[in-house]
Amino acid sequence: MVSLLAKWLIQNSGDLSDPGIRRRYGMLCSTVGIVLNILLFGIKYFAGVLTGSISITADAFNNLSDAGSSIITLVGFRFAGAKADREHPFGHGRIEYISGFAVSLGIILVGFELAKSSVTKIFHPQDVDTSLIAIVILGVSILVKLYMYAYNRHIGQKINSEGMRATASDSFNDMITTGVVLLSTLVMKFTGLRIDGWCGAAISLFILYAGIRAAGKTLSPLLGQAPDPELVHQIEKIVLSHREILGIHDLVIHDYGPGRVMISLHGEVDGRDNIYEIHNVIDNIETELMEETGCEAVIHMDPIDCVTPLVGETRKEIAAMLPTVGKELTMHDFRMVPGPDHTNLIFDVVVPPQFFLSDDELRKKLSETVREKHPNYFCRIKIDRGYTIK
Repeated sequence: MVSLLAKWLIQNSGDLSDPGIRRRYGMLCSTVGIVLNILLFGIKYFAGVLTGSISITADAFNNLSDAGSSIITLVGFRFAGAKADREHPFGHGRIEYISGFAVSLGIILVGFELAKSSVTKIFHPQDVDTSLIAIVILGVSILVKLYMYAYNRHIGQKINSEGMRATASDSFNDMITTGVVLLSTLVMKFTGLRIDGWCGAAISLFILYAGIRAAGKTLSPLLGQAPDPELVHQIEKIVLSHREILGIHDLVIHDYGPGRVMISLHGEVDGRDNIYEIHNVIDNIETELMEETGCEAVIHMDPIDCVTPLVGETRKEIAAMLPTVGKELTMHDFRMVPGPDHTNLIFDVVVPPQFFLSDDELRKKLSETVREKHPNYFCRIKIDRGYTIK
C-alpha cells in the first residue's frame, strides 16, 4: 500500500538523491503509521471496555503512544526541510527532539497509570470476556503491526533513515506485546487462570521503559551527543584523500536537527605550500563534504614545519611519549622555539572525556616525561577536548 501511495503522491519517487523526495517518503510513512495506530487504538480500546480486559486496554494505549511517535517522525521530516529564517539561522530541525521529549513524558504518564490499574487487577482479579471478537481483534492487530514493521524497514533502508528503522523496531516490539495480551486471553479461555492483571503490568512496564528510552534519545542530541563514528570516519577519509592535507584535528560536528549538520575542523598543510593553491584545495574539500555527507563544513588551515629535520624528529618523539601517559592522548600544532639556554616545545594535547588526570596534572606529567630525556626542553601545553568517538 505504501509503495502504491508513493507512486501516486510523490512525483519522481525514484529520485532518492533529492532531499525533498526523501522527506516526502518519511512524511508519507509517518502519516500511514498515525492512521493505522489510531485505528488500532480505537478498536482495542472498544474491545478492552467490552471484555473488561486491562491488558487489552493497556495494549490500546500502547498503540496510542505509537501514534504519538509517528507524529514526532512526521514533524521531524517536515521541519528538517524548513528554510532557515532571521531568528533561526540554523533551521528548525531540533523541534523534533523537543516534541519527542514532550510525547515521551506522555508515554511515561500513560505507563504509570496503567501500572496502577494493573496492580488493582492483580489483587482484585475479575473474569475477562474471552469471546471470539477479542481474539480476532488481537490477531488482526498482530498482522497490522507485522505490515507496519515490513514497510517501515523497507523504506528506512531505501532512504537510509535511522528514524524509520527505529519505527520498524518499535512495530516489531508491538507485535510481541500484543502477542502477550493474546496469550493471556487464550490462557483465561482454556484454563480459567486470571493472568490479565499480570500481563497488563508487564505491558505497562514495557511502555514505561519505551517512554524513558525515548526521552533519553530526544534529550541526548539537545545536550550534545557524540557524533556517529561512521560519519567521523567518512569525513576523515574524504579530507585525507587530498595529498595536500597532512593531518586533521579539532573535528567538531554540530547537530542542529535532521538535515542541519555542520562540520568544523583544522587541516594540517605543509608550511611551504602556496597559500592560494591550498585555499582552493580547502574550498574543494568543503564542497565535496557537502556533496558526500550533506553537511556544511568550515576548514581552518594549519601550516606545519616540514623542512627542519629536528622539528619532525622531536614531533614524532613527543607523539610516541603520549601513550605512556594516556593511551587515548593525541597532539597537534607542534612548534619548537629555540633559545640561548633552553627550547620551548609548544603543542596542543587532545584529551578524551573523563580523563583520569586533571589538566594541570597532565601538563606536569608530560613536562616531566619530556625533561627526563631532554633537560633543556620546556613544554608549553594547551589542553584540547575530544568531541568525536573513534
